[in-house]
Amino acid sequence: MAPRILMMDNPLSAMEIARELAPRGMELVIAPLGSPEFRAAAPRADFLVGFGNRAIDAEFYRAAPGLKLYQLLSAGYDTVDIAAARAAGIPVCNNGGANSTAVAEHAIMLMLATCRRLVWQHASVAAGRWRGNDLAGTRLYELRDKTLGIVGLGAIGKKVARLANAFGMRVQYYDIRRVSEAEEDALSIRFRLLGEILRSSDIVSLHVPLTPASRHMIGAPELAQMKPTAYLINTCRGPVVEEAALVAALADGRIAGAGLDVFDQEPPAADNPLFRLPNVVLTPHFAGPTWDNQQARFRNAFDNCQRVARGEKPLWVIPELAD
Repeated sequence: MAPRILMMDNPLSAMEIARELAPRGMELVIAPLGSPEFRAAAPRADFLVGFGNRAIDAEFYRAAPGLKLYQLLSAGYDTVDIAAARAAGIPVCNNGGANSTAVAEHAIMLMLATCRRLVWQHASVAAGRWRGNDLAGTRLYELRDKTLGIVGLGAIGKKVARLANAFGMRVQYYDIRRVSEAEEDALSIRFRLLGEILRSSDIVSLHVPLTPASRHMIGAPELAQMKPTAYLINTCRGPVVEEAALVAALADGRIAGAGLDVFDQEPPAADNPLFRLPNVVLTPHFAGPTWDNQQARFRNAFDNCQRVARGEKPLWVIPELAD
């Protein structure tokens, strides 16, 4: 009987591409999570592919006794029930950096948009205010010669560093897992402690997974260490930043601005105070899913399924389950 891949249907995934890339000799079943079709396919599923969801819990693993792998299409895994996966002995793997280029480019885009006040410029032109009618009060900044502090040097953080180098930025990083000096040289970066990153960076860009240790790692004390001319960029997960503290710092001018792709609550409430601030640029958690990386995400997912089917260890197991 052919091994079965059970894939969660999702509007962020182009299922026609999944069908095109599905491995020969494997059965691909695509169904919405929790649907009758999904439940019916689970008992004979060998591989589960999709995004993290709390509904994939101990009960699900009992209903899928032949499952060998939970393969994510995303880099983040904060919505995965890690305890249930560990108890069931199921490895959980992220997407192997399939969206790392997209997120890195998005982070750079937010840096440019905040430093050059792109949204304000657009609104001014659209409203008939050429140059905003406020030349004296306008402050626009270049990325060249600015110090970028990258917090989290995984696949995405490293690509942000390479792009920042191309803009002529000075790049420093903080991560609980340091890279070798040779890799630092290759990336033209240097390690700094988190406090040093916050105090000395013109732009701080966050690229850490959401874990209990990283939740609200950027709060009022950390924001108070940043320069009043500095910008905060967050393309990882909203709860890494204490949102109320960020709103206060932005409103009081204690930092210059922020570019945010993620929020503490998603979608954010209609009365979120970030919407009323002039020094923020906001995008709807859309840094990762580009049309270009659809194939890469499915390719990595199916490659891992084939590896496990051959009796090999999967790639990109999340750190909490790596042992």
